[in-house]
Amino acid sequence: MNNPHLSTSDSLPRARGKACSLDSASDSFPRLRGKVRKGASYSTSKIVLPLLLVAGLSFAAEWEGYERLTREQVLERIAQAKDQPPDLYAKNLSGLDLSDVDFKSANLSAAVLNGAKLSHAKLDGAKFNVSFLQGTDLSGASLRKVVFFSAQLQEANLSDANLADARLIGDLTDAKLSGARLTNVNAAADMKNQSMGLMRTNIVSAEAKGADFSGSDFSRSNMSFSDLSEAKFVATKLYRADFSGARLVDADFTGADLREASLIDADVSGAKFSNADLTGANLRGVIGLDAATTIGAKGLP
Repeated sequence: MNNPHLSTSDSLPRARGKACSLDSASDSFPRLRGKVRKGASYSTSKIVLPLLLVAGLSFAAEWEGYERLTREQVLERIAQAKDQPPDLYAKNLSGLDLSDVDFKSANLSAAVLNGAKLSHAKLDGAKFNVSFLQGTDLSGASLRKVVFFSAQLQEANLSDANLADARLIGDLTDAKLSGARLTNVNAAADMKNQSMGLMRTNIVSAEAKGADFSGSDFSRSNMSFSDLSEAKFVATKLYRADFSGARLVDADFTGADLREASLIDADVSGAKFSNADLTGANLRGVIGLDAATTIGAKGLP
């Protein structure tokens, strides 16, 4: 892959445990078998591996090759790093309480943080390439300019977290994002890796009331069946984004790019679409459009 965020020079450790989805994976990684989550938009062919290693690995799963650290060891490694970003690559930190810790832009790529507590932690500039954060508590955490590339964040709690200026490609199915700040985030699908399948951000069946996505690029993202009531998408790029079945009551899409987006069966009651571009958008079964603000909007019937 030609990707500045993800190096393929180092082979990642292998994980063994229970999984809740069924997909194919490359030979460099374990094959995980199980049950596909209802409502998820996974493909069974030619999808990049990190988005195939889906949630369900238990916190007590056996992670071959992942060094297990205690809280004290994590703090020691951060202190020893001094002026350099701490190296926590491929470390198993699952279940640890690391709340309020300053990670000093650590490299947490390929790390396992399933079920860990990172509430109000300072993670600005940290890297989470191909990392596992399933059920992780990141509420109130500072995640400015963080890199989540092919990260597994199913059921993670990011309520009131600050992800401003982040790079986000990952699976946030069933995540909690209410009150989160996701302004100026680059979460657009990675169009450079099409030979391995579309890499995009999934925020399916998530709770994101009042979250702020303004000024960001979530083109081709999947936000279907999520509660995005009162969320802000001011001047947000949402080209071909999927909001099917989503609750968008009182959401603000002022000046947003919604060209060819899917709003099938979405509830947009009270939403603002002033000066938004909905050219080519699929509005089949949309609810409450007559009660939405559409002054200056393009592409509406």
